[in-house]
Amino acid sequence: MSAIYTLGIDVGSTASKCIILKDGTEIVAKSLVDVGTGTSGPQRAIEAVLAEAGMKKEDLHYTLATGYGRNSLTGIADKQMSELSCHAKGACFLFPNVHTVIDIGGQDAKAIAINDKGNITQFYMNDKCAAGTGRFLDVMSRVLEIPLEKMGEAHFQATEWASVSSTCTVFAESEVISQLSKGLTRESIVAGVHKSVATKACSLVRRCGSIVNDVVMCGGVAQNPGAVDAIEKELGQKITVAPNPQITGALGAALLAYEELIK
Repeated sequence: MSAIYTLGIDVGSTASKCIILKDGTEIVAKSLVDVGTGTSGPQRAIEAVLAEAGMKKEDLHYTLATGYGRNSLTGIADKQMSELSCHAKGACFLFPNVHTVIDIGGQDAKAIAINDKGNITQFYMNDKCAAGTGRFLDVMSRVLEIPLEKMGEAHFQATEWASVSSTCTVFAESEVISQLSKGLTRESIVAGVHKSVATKACSLVRRCGSIVNDVVMCGGVAQNPGAVDAIEKELGQKITVAPNPQITGALGAALLAYEELIK
């Protein structure tokens, strides 16, 4: 029997991600383009993943889209599905013992509780405000004049954690500017910013009920070791960061595409 190839596409607010899966088990190719819904990002991500795999669209047996911009792929994807289902599926594939998933992306944050069978039992999302998301960190990075990829390094250099109490991105920006004018170090403010992200994320996790290991973090913010450290301290739990954390949703989409096909 010939191999079955499925494509998972995760169209986020700030990035487009694709994975091609062979027979529902083997990752053949992956791509990531740093622009999301409403841009050329999704199409470019599809072209990039096909090129890496040495395949054409006609070689794909089923395509499933997820993410913030999934409905923009009508006519390209065979089906659209919630990113909650896809992130849970991707996390379970990578870590069979996962019971709690924290996903923080460009514009939202999610906490997902998963049972022993890999099914979602509860979830909570912060999707009405940029507080505690990648966008929040982008703004703070600009105000502090520290590149986003350097914020983790600055976090671990802090001797104290400044208080960033505002949950609103706009008010937090003003708060950070005020702290800078008072002479607080940028490192301590970075640590405070990460604590603010952690407080927001952990409130979602706790609303899901008792926290059960393993705890897995995915999404773009998982690439920031300072944010991960702050969440670990806030939760009092060890966190496992998914490999290539931005593409966990695309992986789950490709896995669910395979399941849809073999139905």
